Amino acid sequence: MRFIDEYRDAQRVGPYVEAIRRVVSRPWSIMEVCGGQTHAIVRFGLDELLPPEITLLHGPGCPVCVTPVELVDRALEIASRREVTFCSFGDMLRVPGSTDDLFAVKSRGGDVRVVYSPLDALALAERLPDREVVFFAVGFETTAPANAMAVFEARRRGIRNFSLLVSHVLVPPAMEVILRAPDRRVDGFLAAGHVCTVMGIDAYRPLAAEHRVPIVVTGFEPLDILQGIFMCVRQLEEGRADVENQYARSVREAGNETAQRMIREVFEIVPRTWRGIGPIAGSGLGLRAPYADHDAERRWAPAGDPEPRASTDCKSGLVLQGVLKPPDCPAFGVRCTPETPLGATMVSSEGACAAYYRYRRADPPHGSR
Repeated sequence: MRFIDEYRDAQRVGPYVEAIRRVVSRPWSIMEVCGGQTHAIVRFGLDELLPPEITLLHGPGCPVCVTPVELVDRALEIASRREVTFCSFGDMLRVPGSTDDLFAVKSRGGDVRVVYSPLDALALAERLPDREVVFFAVGFETTAPANAMAVFEARRRGIRNFSLLVSHVLVPPAMEVILRAPDRRVDGFLAAGHVCTVMGIDAYRPLAAEHRVPIVVTGFEPLDILQGIFMCVRQLEEGRADVENQYARSVREAGNETAQRMIREVFEIVPRTWRGIGPIAGSGLGLRAPYADHDAERRWAPAGDPEPRASTDCKSGLVLQGVLKPPDCPAFGVRCTPETPLGATMVSSEGACAAYYRYRRADPPHGSR
């Protein structure tokens, strides 16, 4: 398959690994900012091929994982209403709130449905005019254009029974928080190629310049990631801190300007709380005033304001910050499994804990690099 098979060619892996070995001369820590990259790294054992000087850190690259408990609790409350048909991508259904998840709501009779696009949810609202259809809009900048289009179309076509519960987050502000941490461990970043396909790369230049950190926009296949690591290490060894584009087959300098216009039409930048990290100013998207009638949070005021409760045994916050590897959490694979998750990182298709559980379960705890 073009643009996939050739980037998984085992014969090309060795030369890339050797090139990294030749260029590296001291320890460096590189963080990938995409859960898809994390899964590729763990699935294909890329970290185990690298020289010992290089440590890969898994960052907050999973929007499902960073959706805060309080917003999951709001989703559970709204989904439990008799008049609501609640739609979501599949990996949100097992994300734990304070007491429940969306599967539990469904098992009690709630009308919770898995869809593959927000436009599927919009079509459902059009077919069921007597139901309130809510779509759980979770994602980075990558999924924002489709969610914006769904709301834009709902308003244009007068479909009043459709709304979004918005949990969109933006990548650069989270990278900024990581770089400003007093115990910062990150020397360089592999930026998420799909985000940059939409938004371009300009937002990363101030981060690279201010914090003297190389940022390489990187794809998701093994050779993409190895090439991204090589480009990042080469910059570090040469004392440079530039933004480079490894994923040139998809990412253009300016990104997708049509998609950006749709995002700006429907959304505005807002503060957002990240699970495991906390509030980050200017790190989210919320619906603009002209589209407020399609905002599920505004449409239904919370029945109460209980304090959200996350598991104290779950160390996913440290995993999301790159401080801890999943096998180093005492609950990993014991009290926390995909069937009994304590945190979102164990059930999301892009979660680091899910990756390690699926591909590295036999690894001894506290032994991952």
